[in-house]
Amino acid sequence: MNNTKKDIRWLTSVALMAAIVILLANTPLGMIQLPIIKATTVHIPVIVGAILLGPLAGAVLGGVFGVCSLISNTMAPTLLSFAFSPFMSMTGFPGAIKAVWISIGCRIMIGVIAGWFWILMKKLKVNHLIALPVTGFVGSMVNTVFVMGSIYILLAREYAQVKNVGVEAVLGLVMGTVTASGIPEAIAAAVLVAVIGKVLLKVIAKF
Repeated sequence: MNNTKKDIRWLTSVALMAAIVILLANTPLGMIQLPIIKATTVHIPVIVGAILLGPLAGAVLGGVFGVCSLISNTMAPTLLSFAFSPFMSMTGFPGAIKAVWISIGCRIMIGVIAGWFWILMKKLKVNHLIALPVTGFVGSMVNTVFVMGSIYILLAREYAQVKNVGVEAVLGLVMGTVTASGIPEAIAAAVLVAVIGKVLLKVIAKF
């Protein structure tokens, strides 16, 4: 009976976090204005969910994030939508498979890695004041590195084409994105995960 209650609580919690992911993915709340760029916040509930509910929940929430990204890039395509929507593929079926990995697979990895990283932090008995922001930073960087790294490895030629540059320039563009966008996003994630996670961990401890 207790296991059934735990399963229901887990499923309910995952569903609630998934709803937050969908809300952020489809409203301006999913972006925060930084001094130079806009940083996405959609991966925050993925990371927080992985911390509170485990790597499996993180994987599910990352998958929800990925599906939202796929739908968004299909319904409102941009120059880079070929990398996130199989329906925008520039190279047919192979490109479609690559797009599914980038839009969904890479986002699943956010939750998986953040969840297991948090478990490692607990086993090492790292104080929550340190473990939470570090896990937030790592989870966010997983998103940036996996997505941009996959684009570079799998779609460098197509990326160069839409950016109107030579293939040899793609690595520099990718690294520029990681530095200019990924690091500020990771810092924002570290702060938000620390604040939100601290509150929710206290709430959960009461049950």
